[in-house]
Amino acid sequence: MSCSTNHHTVDLLGIRIAALTMDDVLGICEQHIAAKSSLLLSVVNVAKLVNSRKDGELRKSVVEADIVLADGLPLVWLSKLIGDPLPERLPGIDIMYGLLERASHNNYGVYFLGAEKAIIQRVVQTVKQRYSGLRIAGYRDGYFGESESKEIAEKVRNSSADILLVAISSPKKENFLRDWRKFMNVPVCHGVGGSFDILAGATKRAPFWVQRYGLEWLYRLIQEPRRMWKRYLVTNTIFIKLSLEAILRARFRKLLGKSTCVTACNREKLSD
Repeated sequence: MSCSTNHHTVDLLGIRIAALTMDDVLGICEQHIAAKSSLLLSVVNVAKLVNSRKDGELRKSVVEADIVLADGLPLVWLSKLIGDPLPERLPGIDIMYGLLERASHNNYGVYFLGAEKAIIQRVVQTVKQRYSGLRIAGYRDGYFGESESKEIAEKVRNSSADILLVAISSPKKENFLRDWRKFMNVPVCHGVGGSFDILAGATKRAPFWVQRYGLEWLYRLIQEPRRMWKRYLVTNTIFIKLSLEAILRARFRKLLGKSTCVTACNREKLSD
């Protein structure tokens, strides 16, 4: 069975974002699990999109993923403003929940890698209770040095997992998956950032109305002001500037296209 990841993509600040729905993504994942073929998902938000412009390794890890998805309403808004709209926002945590549900229904094996030891243990306990049909292929905390990467990759490979969820901060998460995905031979690899903390109940996700208006960054800022204020001040400011430039370029190309079309039509009329 062959799997195709051909789909329309939207260029957002130099990164090609897949124009897919949640059902599309989960369906593609199931195809790859059935075929035992490799699929690497990457989700990007404002911060990662901005940081990838100056961090060459992070950018390489993102663009080499099989499918890059928009985790953040500002990216969906930008796609609409440049005239090439994405169908919806696809948060990494929601993709994770969708994969866990399908794993429970189909008895897929899931390997959990990331977070602190206490958190990962609570994640496994929670998953056993909520998703009793899935198989826990293995788990490990996310605190390890680069010299340990091969040993961890071997454990994942030997686990016969169908899905690997990696809850490690960027860019370590993206770089680990890029370096070891083929060796680990897991059909679906998905980086989920801080999602294990939420799954374990250690931190709370923003209320739905906050998510709806694209204000999750503000919710996190209120929760961790000392750690997050500089990150959001810098990345959000850069994103706004770059977005304005992208919108103006898109509008200019559209006007240029109309002008070219009018000129061509006039020439045709003169030749008639």
